[in-house]
Amino acid sequence: MTIVTESSDSQKLELFIQKINNGEKIEADDWMPEDYRTALIKLISMHGISEIMGALPEKEWVPKAPSLRRKLGIMAKVQDEMGHGQLLLRVAEDLLKPYGKDRGDLMQDLFNGDLKFHNVFHMATKSWGDAGLIGWLVDGAAIMSQTNMLNASYGPYARALHRICAEEVFHAQHGEAIIMALVEGTAEQKALVQDALNRWWESLLMFFGPASSETTGTSKQDITIKYKIRVKTNEELRQKFFTKYVPRIQSIGLIIPDSTIHFDEEQQQWIYQQPDWNEFKKIISNQGPRSQDRLRLRRTSYENNAWVRDALAETIH
Repeated sequence: MTIVTESSDSQKLELFIQKINNGEKIEADDWMPEDYRTALIKLISMHGISEIMGALPEKEWVPKAPSLRRKLGIMAKVQDEMGHGQLLLRVAEDLLKPYGKDRGDLMQDLFNGDLKFHNVFHMATKSWGDAGLIGWLVDGAAIMSQTNMLNASYGPYARALHRICAEEVFHAQHGEAIIMALVEGTAEQKALVQDALNRWWESLLMFFGPASSETTGTSKQDITIKYKIRVKTNEELRQKFFTKYVPRIQSIGLIIPDSTIHFDEEQQQWIYQQPDWNEFKKIISNQGPRSQDRLRLRRTSYENNAWVRDALAETIH
């Protein structure tokens, strides 16, 4: 019986690989290898939780926005981000069913420190310049990461990303509009943007994660590329970010806080000062500047609204 099972699983894996190589989509009820399911759960649940936790830094600026128009804009953005999170957690939930888990378990994983969220959302937002920079550069980086997976082999994730990326484009435009208004304003307003860039630059470099296996010998990224969940490595995405945004940042008179950054024509890549990857590990382990505050807020909200989930559960049953 064991031999038959092994042969069957081997055949299933061969058909699975053939299917994704042909550009076909894997659906929630399809057979999939365990490492594929595990990689998807980790990736999608982290993405979903990051969308929810990512709304919190900007939420802080809703009551402090400089005008009613700006207030309405950032409120709409916060609402979108929360919606993205809910959509993605539903996608992750389908993958969790064989383990008898649901979205509630993912929230508990977040509170227990077992589910990490993106490094940038552990950081403090000290000015309106930060709010603009998040929309322009953080969301710009997110668009690069997410469009890298628009043709992901897992169908439900790919379809969710098409909707999310379309909305993220508006978020990036919203942030760029704030930045342009500030840099074209008074010297004090432009200084807000420069100060925000100085404080956020290292976090932006960390956004894409450490370099991939070709330089570190790790294989986590290789799994997502092997199974055609994404196409480019972390470093390729970081280089793409530089190509798009370094000229734009400099064109509006801002100074990138890295005197070494330049494009090497011979190597055909950007040379830059590496961020502190030990600090990155510390931040994503919930030891960042605002990690505990944001987790506390999320936990309080989750507990205070338990009655809504209970009422809905009663209605469904």
